[in-house]
Amino acid sequence: MKRFLALFLALLMVFPLVACGKSGGSNSDPNTLVVWHDKEDAVIEALQTYLEKALPDVKVQFEKKTSLTDSLKLVGNDPSSAPDLFIFAHDKIGVFAEMGILTPITDLIPQGELANYLPMTLDAATYKGSLYQLPLYFETLLFMYNRRYMQDNEVPATTDDLLEYMKANTGRGRYGFVEQHSTAYYSAAWIHGFNGSIIDSDGTPFPDQKAVKDALAYHLNFVDLMPGETEYSTVNTLFLEGKADATIGGPWMVPSARDANVDLGIAPMPTVNATGEALAPYSGVQGIHVLTFAAQNKAESVQKLLRAMMDPEVGIALAQASGCAPANSVCYDDSRVCDDELVQAMRSTAEIAIPMPNIPEMDVMWTVVGNLLTDVNMSKANIDEAFDAALAQANSLIEAMH
Repeated sequence: MKRFLALFLALLMVFPLVACGKSGGSNSDPNTLVVWHDKEDAVIEALQTYLEKALPDVKVQFEKKTSLTDSLKLVGNDPSSAPDLFIFAHDKIGVFAEMGILTPITDLIPQGELANYLPMTLDAATYKGSLYQLPLYFETLLFMYNRRYMQDNEVPATTDDLLEYMKANTGRGRYGFVEQHSTAYYSAAWIHGFNGSIIDSDGTPFPDQKAVKDALAYHLNFVDLMPGETEYSTVNTLFLEGKADATIGGPWMVPSARDANVDLGIAPMPTVNATGEALAPYSGVQGIHVLTFAAQNKAESVQKLLRAMMDPEVGIALAQASGCAPANSVCYDDSRVCDDELVQAMRSTAEIAIPMPNIPEMDVMWTVVGNLLTDVNMSKANIDEAFDAALAQANSLIEAMH
């Protein structure tokens, strides 16, 4: 009896663990696809509504993961725990491709069928010559202004114009322009405007060192006219409360601005006088990725899902639901998209935007550049000394990865 009781208790302990391991993982049913994501509800609801009509014979289960990349690193291609596909930004493609858990999209969909996609989105989704993501939509930073304070004819065409505007309109708790000046994602636009980059495609940090230093030195003129605290919440609050005339922010700021009755204007990025190049922000391309196990064992259902996602109606639905800028260029022929000022602004910015690097080495550069910006912008460290320390740190961290 004691042995039976002991066995029974052991089974009670094991079964929950097994169930836990399979929760959220791939179902053995070839017509059921589990898709992990970290997206807002409006995006997933739009996709779910469309797919229920377009794919009646395939059950698509969307599961939200707050730490999606960490979870994927843990489960890999384990069929009992991993999803079949996931929706995420393109910048982690290199990490997962090197892990061997991704299948190129073109193994399932011929490259020729992707001819209507914006070139920038396909470039972003490509790693070492292979396309690992079917792009759905993209995001870029935008130059936004409050028409109550900055008139349309006052919008700076160049960065020198912006600096003069800031000097004339900053003081007594009001700012002519604010941004997250010490965050790598935002400051990258200034580095690109000087023809520099944070890292090249081969994993070399700061390939044009002079360009980066020139950008840092010039950008300091603007930083000195902004508040010392420039976290997202601070910048957002200043702009929404009418204490900042203009900002560079993402499309996620637009709903809040409209709710706050900001007379919102969106303009092209200013051009750097010294180079003739516009401030070029990073773009993030959101799309769907296929895990190798699913590609091998559920190929037919996966292909059906991918082709359904390629329908321009998907991009149009996402634009309407959440102001997403579709990756499929055909969507922009539809009035529901072409009449949307926000979406059109992102498409225009996409002409100059640079996709976030998707190589694994970029992971360490976010920290390196963040530290560099803090040293230069906040602590007022010597630029040459701070840059040399950042470069040494970058080289050391990247070497440790290999």
